[in-house]
Amino acid sequence: MQRNWEGSKMINLIEPLQYGFMQRSLIVAILVGLLCAVVGSYLMVQRLALLGDAISHSVLPGLAIAFMVGANIFVGAFIAGVVSTLCIAVIKERSPIKEDAAMGIVFSAFFALGVTLITVIQKDNKIDLNHFLFGNILSVTPGEVRDTAIIAAIVLVIIFLFYKELLFYTFDPLGAQAAGLPVNRLNFGLMLLIALTIVASMKAVGVILVLSLLITPGATAYLLVKRLHEVMILGAVIGVFSSISGMYLSYFLNIPSGPAIVLVVSGLFILSLLFSPHHGILVMKSAKVVSD
Repeated sequence: MQRNWEGSKMINLIEPLQYGFMQRSLIVAILVGLLCAVVGSYLMVQRLALLGDAISHSVLPGLAIAFMVGANIFVGAFIAGVVSTLCIAVIKERSPIKEDAAMGIVFSAFFALGVTLITVIQKDNKIDLNHFLFGNILSVTPGEVRDTAIIAAIVLVIIFLFYKELLFYTFDPLGAQAAGLPVNRLNFGLMLLIALTIVASMKAVGVILVLSLLITPGATAYLLVKRLHEVMILGAVIGVFSSISGMYLSYFLNIPSGPAIVLVVSGLFILSLLFSPHHGILVMKSAKVVSD
């Protein structure tokens, strides 16, 4: 009886892998889960979650314009992300407007432009571009798997090479500047890495849900470990696990893949928030009761 149950369980795990689209989707899901967790750790530690939201919404007009002119949508989205970060920097440096307000202004304007362009495109073409908003990982092509893998490799190699500089800048920007580090270049470089990560994640979860994958794995890990490299490693494990689990839930329950991935990672965060050994709400409450 036990063997039959184990055999049935193994069949269920292997069954989705017989389809090419599931194989491609799982590869992209793993890459995105890993990439978002590593890059998002910097955002979470620097308390710049809104920056990720701003860039994720700002890529929309770029991919719409790229589609209109027949260019690579990844390139168009990346260019739009870079332009949005430049706009935020200009508003911050040339006006009394604070950075968080500048982010809100830029991402809402870019997002509105992107939705408008997509609406115009859909009037003349009988196609559905809404998957850019919510993701459609099950339709990834071999070329998109390749592009995602290349972007992930580039971003992870850059983070590995400049880990110490980014670590110093993340926790002590003024100290990094006093030490002679090019803080403006590091800040802009980090924004470029965020833009690349969002571009790589568009197909998986869409521009609306990508912020969850950027922030939640790192936030979950932050409740469990202390050091940045530990947050990155544990966050990457959480991101990959959530992506794979979400894909299997999507396959067996026939629900959208992107939201399924986000629900899994959000569920893990809730568990960590409740039961973390050092910060868990229920753990701290129990400790207080015992001490009383």
